Amino acid sequence: MTRMFVDMWDPAYGASFEGGDGEGPASPSSAQVDTDVEVPAAEWAPIDVPSGARPPDVVFLVDGVRRNDAQIWTAEDDGTSFAGLAASFAAGVVRCDLRNGVADLVSARVGRGLFTASPSVSDLQAGTVRYEIHRINGSGEASKLPAAVQGPLTALEIEISSAARDTGSDGADLLIVDGPLRNRRQLPRTIGYVKTQQKQYLPAALTTVVTTLRPAQRTPVFHLGTVWGGWSWYLRLPGATGAPWSGIVRVECSPDLTVEQAIELAAQSQATLPRFASASYKDPRAPQNLVPIAGLERRLRGMLGDSRVLHRALALATSQTR
Repeated sequence: MTRMFVDMWDPAYGASFEGGDGEGPASPSSAQVDTDVEVPAAEWAPIDVPSGARPPDVVFLVDGVRRNDAQIWTAEDDGTSFAGLAASFAAGVVRCDLRNGVADLVSARVGRGLFTASPSVSDLQAGTVRYEIHRINGSGEASKLPAAVQGPLTALEIEISSAARDTGSDGADLLIVDGPLRNRRQLPRTIGYVKTQQKQYLPAALTTVVTTLRPAQRTPVFHLGTVWGGWSWYLRLPGATGAPWSGIVRVECSPDLTVEQAIELAAQSQATLPRFASASYKDPRAPQNLVPIAGLERRLRGMLGDSRVLHRALALATSQTR
């Protein structure tokens, strides 16, 4: 008999996992996966929090937000036209002092950019706000411009993360990046936190280990052989509904670490991440949307400013260039 579950995420945010049969990520990944890293694949089973695992005294959580403020088109002297995107983005870092139960926003910055392949345009001043030019290679199709915002946003996250650690850490901290690490793999003592599962990385026999995890349990560490690959593992957060993939997150760390270092980080993630899990009556993306991250996102979106005011300022600024 088929069982059914309601995904606790608000439908406005999509789904906590994407699958065609309700049982989990259905889109298979083409990545080469080594599942014999921590234990042989034939011995895979849920792993409890080790008795000696403790969260660090200080945890930093970094996240970024972005918003498309206006679509822009250029009219070049030779009669050609290029698409452009005026976008705002912001990144911030929350420092959680677990010894004293205190969380503070230690760094937050806003950036604005004009993304286009036009060879002639420069920075755009819209009222008191300046959109810095980011020239895109190729033809710069309008559909590809939103993805170009990720580069400057990631660079901003790296910059403020490093600065926050320099001034607020004794070197025994943990940095949690909301999302895959990608080109942030060089940051020390850092894990990537992937809360939405879209790809099927494991064979069916090992996927059953994921779906049988209890809160704070994890899978063995495995290795992803992708461009941005590295060590990875699945973990279930408390507050899940009982659905096979409810509350499941994928955690990853740098491939530059040794297997032993990756396993140590995996154990530390078990002792750390569950304490930040959100509750469904407070957050529409519970439990995966960590409490400090949710508060940081709200703060950053407020820092982006009023989108309607910026849109009018951009319309006025571009009208004066004609």
